[in-house]
Amino acid sequence: MEPIRRVAMISLHTSPLDQPGTGDAGGMNVYVLELAKRLAHQGVAVDVFTRATASRLPQLVDPYDGVRVHHVHAGPFEGLTKVELPGQLCTFAREVLRAEAAHPLGYYDLVHSHYWLSGQVGALARDRWGVPLVHSMHTMAKVKNDALADGDVPEPAARVIGEEQVVEAADVLVANTDLEARQLIDLYGAEPRRVQVVHPGVDLDVFRPYDKAAARTALGLSRDAAVLLFAGRIQPLKAPDVLLRAVAVLLRRLPALRGRLVVPIVGGPSGSGLDRPESLAALAAELGICDVVRFVPPVSQAELAQWYAAATLVAVPSYNESFGLVAIEAQATGTPVVAAAVGGLTTAVRHGHSGLLVDGHGAERWADALVRVLLDDELRLSLEAGALEQARAFSWEMTARRTLEVYEHARFALHEGAA
Repeated sequence: MEPIRRVAMISLHTSPLDQPGTGDAGGMNVYVLELAKRLAHQGVAVDVFTRATASRLPQLVDPYDGVRVHHVHAGPFEGLTKVELPGQLCTFAREVLRAEAAHPLGYYDLVHSHYWLSGQVGALARDRWGVPLVHSMHTMAKVKNDALADGDVPEPAARVIGEEQVVEAADVLVANTDLEARQLIDLYGAEPRRVQVVHPGVDLDVFRPYDKAAARTALGLSRDAAVLLFAGRIQPLKAPDVLLRAVAVLLRRLPALRGRLVVPIVGGPSGSGLDRPESLAALAAELGICDVVRFVPPVSQAELAQWYAAATLVAVPSYNESFGLVAIEAQATGTPVVAAAVGGLTTAVRHGHSGLLVDGHGAERWADALVRVLLDDELRLSLEAGALEQARAFSWEMTARRTLEVYEHARFALHEGAA
């Protein structure tokens, strides 16, 4: 069998070129772009198909050698939510098939779709092109609905049905962790032999140890500040409110800490958080902690690494994460993480070694964990060293190599099924 030369990646609802932390852009955007880059480094050309969200976007963009992003016109450029996107699947799929038809037969060796909407298009392309479909869920409706955040809305039945269809159609399903693999099997009836675990990575050139004092000076923070950082999209699922409520408890217990406490919230409203974009600021005012909370718009990866390095700890209180790239990125800078003991965060963070995992989302329990890291210097130094060690176990190069193995497995599975 010839080696894989070219892969069509489908990321319909969000472009890998979008700024993470805005709109629907987040960890999946980073995943798609970084994986595509690393596959290209290993000699596999990658075409990423995503829906155009602005008329000014060029039809084709080549952000890196071997990586091409296709901005597909499907529906109005702005104003469509993920709930409305299924209505554009046919148009998007038609344009993807048309792009492939302009090339010689057998142009793509494989389709890799990301998120269930893309999987619907990927299934059609698989059958039309006669190539295997590899699918990454990233998040799953049944998992999200089982752990719904306060004030959030459940994922619709149409998404659940769509995910079940994609699970049935894919030759291989990529899970971020062993837990996600088990959820695919138990909740969606996936055949175990078609589920492969591939951990996401981290760019260890960008997210690396920095001098903490220098990072704080660059960001306008005091060198002796106690910095509790949240980074990510502001929406109920990510639970930044949990951190704010815990900070209010923390200040009631330790009022002397107020003078040097800083709580940066780095990111923008997203998803259901767009319905009440000012709600987190209103909560800070209600809790009486506006003086310690700092809202920072989404920043570049390089500046985000600086924020991580400047932090005393990074809080990841999400109700669910398929993996939790923020946790790995933060640890790669040598900053410990306090995270909810949910989903992929239990893989990303080693409790007591690189950070602390918190059961539940109660403010008192979260305040307990924050206090431990803030006040126990010996523990914090140990966690900082453990964070660096933990992050070194994850890299995009390893992710790409493992993904290529999965691609070969998918090709074998397709040919075996056709025999």
